[in-house]
Amino acid sequence: MPITDLLERNAREFCNETALVEINPEVKEIRRVTWKEYELIESSPTESYRREITWGAFDEKANRCANLLLSRGIKKGDKVAILMMNNLEWLPLYFGILKTGALAVPLNFRYTAAEIKYCLELADVDALFFGPEFIGRVEDICDSIPRVKLRFFTGDGCPRFAENYMHLSSNLSSCPPRIILSDEDDAAIYFSSGTTGFPKAILHNHESLMHAAKTEQVHHGQGRGDIFLCIPPLYHTGAKMHWFGSLISGSRGVLLKGTDPKTIIESVSKEKCTIVWLLVPWAQDILDAIDAGKINLDDYELSQWRLMHIGAQPVPPSLIARWRRVFPKHRYDTNYGLSESTGPGCVHLGTGNIDKVGAIGVPGYGWKTKIIDDNGKAITDGGVGELAVKGPGVMTCYYKDPKATAEVLHDGWLSTGDMARQDEEGFIYLVDRKKDVIISGGENLYPVQIEDFLRAHPSVKDAAVIGLPDSRLGEIAAAIVEIKEGFSCTEEEIARFCLDLPRYKRPRKIIFAEIPRNPTGKIEKPKLRQRYRAEHLVAMQSES
Repeated sequence: MPITDLLERNAREFCNETALVEINPEVKEIRRVTWKEYELIESSPTESYRREITWGAFDEKANRCANLLLSRGIKKGDKVAILMMNNLEWLPLYFGILKTGALAVPLNFRYTAAEIKYCLELADVDALFFGPEFIGRVEDICDSIPRVKLRFFTGDGCPRFAENYMHLSSNLSSCPPRIILSDEDDAAIYFSSGTTGFPKAILHNHESLMHAAKTEQVHHGQGRGDIFLCIPPLYHTGAKMHWFGSLISGSRGVLLKGTDPKTIIESVSKEKCTIVWLLVPWAQDILDAIDAGKINLDDYELSQWRLMHIGAQPVPPSLIARWRRVFPKHRYDTNYGLSESTGPGCVHLGTGNIDKVGAIGVPGYGWKTKIIDDNGKAITDGGVGELAVKGPGVMTCYYKDPKATAEVLHDGWLSTGDMARQDEEGFIYLVDRKKDVIISGGENLYPVQIEDFLRAHPSVKDAAVIGLPDSRLGEIAAAIVEIKEGFSCTEEEIARFCLDLPRYKRPRKIIFAEIPRNPTGKIEKPKLRQRYRAEHLVAMQSES
C-alpha cells in the first residue's frame, strides 16, 4: 500500500477536520482594516501567526501539485526536489510529488548553493520547489543546473528564473491523478553523509515509507484524538516519519517554527498537544527555563501532554531523570535510526522500559538487530561490535553508488557504522561511532569539511576537528589548529575566519597544538579525543 493512500483515506473520512496547523512565533497575526482612503495594517503584539488546513484541503493541494507536474511532463521515476522551510505547503507538495509516481527529494535548508547544486545533480533532479529564503542560493546556481528546467517558487515576489507555483496551482484540477503505485515503486531520495561530508543519495520505496508510519503508530499509540507537535525540519526523516504516526491515525499535527522553550510550552498548551518529540538541547533549555523561573508551568494547560520522546543523538540519563522530576506523569521513549533505515524506530526504548534509560532500546516493530564483528559474524556474548539492522524500512540502495551500497548492505542487513553492545535482556547500548561524525544538537557535523575550511587560513598549517562532550548539545566541534612556523594567530582571529561557515558548523572550541598523524598520513583522532576529552571534562566539572 503506497503512503499516498493514507492521505486519500483521511480526506474521505475526515474531510473537514484539521490535519495541519502552522505556527510561526516570529510573524505576528496581521489584521487589515480600511480607514478612509488608507489601508492600515495592525499586528497583534501577543498572538503568533497561525494557519491550518483540513484533510480535504491537504489532499486537494497535493492533487493540484501532482496535476501541475504531470502537465509539465514529469512522469513516474522522475525526481522533484523540495527546498523550503516548514510550512503548510511542504507536506502537500511532498505528497503531490508522490502521487505522480515521481520521487520526492527533500533538501536540507542549511545547504549552501554549492551543496544544493551537488545534491540536485547527484539525484538527477528534474524539477525544484523552493521558498523565498532560498532565492539567492538558487539564483547563484540556476545557470549551472540545466537539467532542472522546472523551478517553482512558493512565496510572494517570484524571481525571474522561476514560476509562481501558487498562481499556477490555483487554476489546476484538484482531482486525483490516475497513476498506479505499488509498494516496490521508488518513492523518495534523502541525503546522508559520511565522514568526508559528501552527501549520499538514499533511495527508499513506498514500502519503506509505509512501514515507517506503522512503526511510529505501534511504538507511540497515536489515536484520532492525539495532537503531535512537530518542531524539526521536514526535510529530515526524523520529523517526517514521526509525523507519519499522525497520518496513519488521521490525527492533527502542529508545525512549530523555532525552538524557544516558552514558545514550545505555549504551543503545547494552546494547541492541546499530546505528543512532543524533542532533541536533547531543546529538552535541556525547557528545564533550564523552568528552573530559572522564566516558565511557570501553572500558567499553562499541560495535563493532556502524555508522551515526550527524544532522539537523533545520545541521550544523557541524567537529563531524563531531571525531566521526570518536573513532568512525572509523562511517558518517555528514545528512538534510534538513520536515514538509511527510514529514520527513527528501527531501535527504540519503549515507553514501558524507563528503568533502562541509557540504552537505545530493542528492535522496533518489524525490525531485527544484531551486533557483528569486522567479519560480519554475530557477537552474542555482550561484546562490542557494529550494530546491524534489518527490516522493511531499509533503503533500496545509495542511488548511483553501488560501491557504497555494497559496503553497508549484506543480505538485507544494514551496517549502521555505530558500535554497540547488547545486555542479557536484549537491550542495546551505543558505545561509539565508527565514523567521525559529530552530532551537535541533533545535527551532523562532518569534520573533513571544517578541517578543509580551516586549512585555507594563511597562518594554518594543519587542522583536526573532534567532538567534545557538552551538557546541552550532546557534543560540540573542537578544532585543533597547528600554526605554520613563523606565523602567529589568536582564537579570536580563527573565530572571525569561521564566520564564513554556516553557524552550526563553526567550532565552539579552538585549541592550538600539533596534529599527530600516523605513518600513512591519517590524523590520529583517537589520540586527540583521549587527550582533549579528558581535559574538557575536567574543565566542565570545575566550571560547574
